[in-house]
Parts: sequence; C-alpha cells; structure tokens
Amino acid sequence: MASRAVRRFSSTPCMRDMLQRFESKPPAVVFEWHDAQTGAEGWVVINSLRGGAAGGGTRMRKGLNKHEVLSLAKTMEIKFAVSGPPIGGAKSGINFDPKDPRKKEVLSRWYKAVTPLLKNYYGTGGDLNVDEMADVIPFTEQFGLWHPQEGIVQGHYNPSPQQKIQKLGQLRTGVAKVIEDTVFTPAPSMKYHIADMITGYGVAESIRHFYNIWGDQIRGKRAIVQGWGNVGAAAGFYLAQCGAKIVGIVDREGGVINKEGFTEDEVAKFMISRQGTKLNCANMIPYEQIMHEVWDINAEIFVPCAASRLVEKDHLERLIKGGLQVISAGANVPFNDPEIFMGATSEFADMNVAVIPDFIANCGMARVFAYLMGDAVEITDHAIFQDCSLTIRRALEQVHAKSSGKTGITTTAYEIALRQLI
Repeated sequence: MASRAVRRFSSTPCMRDMLQRFESKPPAVVFEWHDAQTGAEGWVVINSLRGGAAGGGTRMRKGLNKHEVLSLAKTMEIKFAVSGPPIGGAKSGINFDPKDPRKKEVLSRWYKAVTPLLKNYYGTGGDLNVDEMADVIPFTEQFGLWHPQEGIVQGHYNPSPQQKIQKLGQLRTGVAKVIEDTVFTPAPSMKYHIADMITGYGVAESIRHFYNIWGDQIRGKRAIVQGWGNVGAAAGFYLAQCGAKIVGIVDREGGVINKEGFTEDEVAKFMISRQGTKLNCANMIPYEQIMHEVWDINAEIFVPCAASRLVEKDHLERLIKGGLQVISAGANVPFNDPEIFMGATSEFADMNVAVIPDFIANCGMARVFAYLMGDAVEITDHAIFQDCSLTIRRALEQVHAKSSGKTGITTTAYEIALRQLI
C-alpha cells in the first residue's frame, strides 16, 4: 500500500486554552500513603468534588508516581462528562510490583487507609493490575463498605436510607453479574462478569459506531490490539464478533501475528486461554521481536489497551504508512507525551487519523456505575451493554455534528467535554 502524507498541525487555540486552564488547576484533594512493611507508596488524587463526589479506579504498577495519578484523575473528570454522573474525577495509584507475592497484603492495608474517603465522597473500581471482582470488592467489603462506589452514592446523590439501599443493591448485583447472554461472552462456562467485559466492549463499540456514523463499515477491517488483559482481550473478542480481522496481538511477554486475520473462534480461544490477564498460546513471538514487527503490519484499526504512555510517534508513523484509519484508546493516556492531555505525539495522531479518545472509548465501566445508580433500572446483560453502547454512540454523534472530518476527533471531543467543566 502506498504511504500517505502525514499532517502536522496543532489543535485549536480555544481547545488548547481550555485544556491548559483545566490541566493547571490544582486538585482538590491529594492523599499520600506509605506502607512501612514493604515500602509501597500510594496516592489518591481527587481533581474536584464537582457534584459532591469524585470517582476513579485503583491501579498498581512498579514505578508509578503522583503525576501519573494526577493526570488520570483529570482524565476521569472529562470521562464523567461523557458517561455521567456529573461528578469530579479521581484516581488511586500504588507504586508496587504487582508480581510481588505481598500484593494482597499491600492492597488490604491500602483499602483500610482510604476507607474514610470511600464511605463519604470517593468511589473506586479496578484498573491496571487491580481487579474489580478479585481485589476491590472483597477488600472494601472487609472494611465495611457495601460497595466501592458508596462514596459517590453518598456524596453526589445524598440519598434517603431507602434510596441508598436500592442504589447500592443495584451496584452489588449489576457489577458482579455473571454474563449469561452468549452474544456478550466467549464462553458462559467461564463465568465472566460484567466488570470483566464491559470496558473492552465499549472500546469495540466505539470503533463500530465510528465507521457507521462516518459512513463506512467495520467488517473486513484489520486490527492490531496492544495489551491482552481484560480490556484488550474483550475488545479483540467483540471486534472479531463484528467482522473485523485481528491481525496482531502484542502483550507484555510476546504476541501473535496473522496477516490474513485470526478467526473469531481463534480470538475467543486467545481470551479464554489467558494465564491470568496474560496472553498464553503456542508459538508466541518473543516480546522484542513482535515490538519490532507489529507496527509494519497493514491494519486499519489500532487498539492500545496496555499501560499508559506506551505508544510512540515512530509506532504511529509506521502504522499510518500501513493504512491506519482509526485508533480507539482502550488505555488511559496511551500516547507517550509528558503533558497530561495532548502533547506532540497525541496531536500528531489526532491530526492524521481518527483517534477516539480514552474518555469516550473506555468509559464502559464508568457508565455501568452511573447506570446502576439510577432509579429501579433493569439489570440484564442486554440492558447494561446496550446502555454502554448508546452512551458511546451519542458522544461520537455529538463530535460528528460539530465536525464531520475523520481527523481532529479528539480535539473536538475535548472541546465538547471541557465546555461542561470550565
């Protein structure tokens, strides 16, 4: 395929000014924690208590710092402008090796320390290396919370005792619900929960909606997925279900390539056979080799679902040369820029291909929480997944109504969201 010229121009002055004002505003709350037993350190950053509460997941990785948590808290605030409810953004981050056998002990002490926040005005969930079902819910229950979103229910909704019981009951039932509808799970016997699949589903739906709204179709498009944890694997599964061809998967220890595209059954098997949240298959290409090769595969779709700030400009230039059309950010802040929001790499991507930003593409879990905090909602697989899909479609329709071009989507989406916050 002949390479196409890349464009290098900046976002609009209006959007840049709003981003600068939003980025430079100091956070409302910064909670810092040090674990004497292991040396682990952690932060809760609450960007604002807009609407009386704030929300954002808990992540763990070696080398994490307060700046990363701050940037993700600000991203969460923008995400809530899309997903609802209209509250502040927050994030929890722990600087500790998730492979350390003491991980559970560290998480237990962490959640004990932050419980007062979680009871009153902060809600959390799973994130990188911290699982919603296996970690967050059990530990927060241990310290007296009915659900890790209790602080949002209390701080934002100020509910009566009966309303609080109803909303927390819906959260407990819906988030932990085992998916039974075969449309939404690769294997009912695996007993995947809503929380395991919904973010990746939203990422895939954002791509499907993009093609539909902008006058194309997803079927037959080739896709590369970076990261094969819950978000990446689910996104890959749903993309294959929509007719996209997964041609490359790159994970933390290696990956697989099939330029003709893996079958839907093969992609489902890659998900089911994971070792924890790692790709686990025969003939896996070593990490160094696949990181050298994968960017030169011809593909229309790129889905970064690994850690933050892993996507380099060189990766993008090579993908664009191979016919890249759309990036859907399964990872928060996927581009390797020092800025909290749009730096040189993310701007380069936005001006050359369609980039569906993280606060739209991966808002699935945030939307589920918002949906389940509603009044007497229907708790079925179809209702929950459909609500997520429609929320993402509405956000993309707003972008298209303001600007119908296939580039500059992130810039336009930021303008729409920031006008609600500034």
